[in-house]
Amino acid sequence: MRLFFNNPMAILLILLLASQSLFNGEFSNPMDWLMNKLILLPGILIGLSFHEFAHAKVANMLGDDTPRLQGRVTINPAAHIDPMGIIALLFIGFGWGKPVQVNPMNFKNMRRDGLLVDLAGVTLNFILAVLFAGILWLLAAFQGEFLYTYMGDVVAQIILSIISINIVLMVFNLLPIPPLDGFGIVTEIFDLRKKEIYYRIYDKGFLILMILILFNITGRVLTPLVGIVFDFVMGIFF
Repeated sequence: MRLFFNNPMAILLILLLASQSLFNGEFSNPMDWLMNKLILLPGILIGLSFHEFAHAKVANMLGDDTPRLQGRVTINPAAHIDPMGIIALLFIGFGWGKPVQVNPMNFKNMRRDGLLVDLAGVTLNFILAVLFAGILWLLAAFQGEFLYTYMGDVVAQIILSIISINIVLMVFNLLPIPPLDGFGIVTEIFDLRKKEIYYRIYDKGFLILMILILFNITGRVLTPLVGIVFDFVMGIFF
């Protein structure tokens, strides 16, 4: 996800979404809210960190050392997590990480290599979802009794949240709206930079995305898609 939130409209959106959460009673039981967020936190850190690491690693492999020079070719969350993005994600369910900066002029084949970089983040999110589904299956197969304990239930919830969050990140980022990866993928496949419509959409992409999020249009689109992918991933093992 390549989002830049130094925009007053983004701040307004965050305030509006926070207000919605407050009026919906999400914070009516602070302890339950806190426990739920603590369970989600590992998935958030893993999903965002590995997503941005994948962009950086692939760009570096393809000849652009910009991410390496900026210390982004690492899975260390400190290199990828934006504090405000994490706070927003925990409080309003929508957040962001530090975008990986790439210089496409360093690529041997700009369209091909740009496409690979854009695909890297969502691909690794999918791989992580499958990996942790496999871990949950192993626990169920060989440590089934443990999962029926209090600690085992917490571990299962954390693993399920890691699977779910990685799937959400994958599906959300595949939306063909700038500045999401999906728009970059579509741009490279259809070589949209040669078309005037690319610049019209790109200039208004941030506003379009904010409106879609505010009116929960993205939620209506993402929910069934996330469900389909989740069922597919879990169906590999269960």
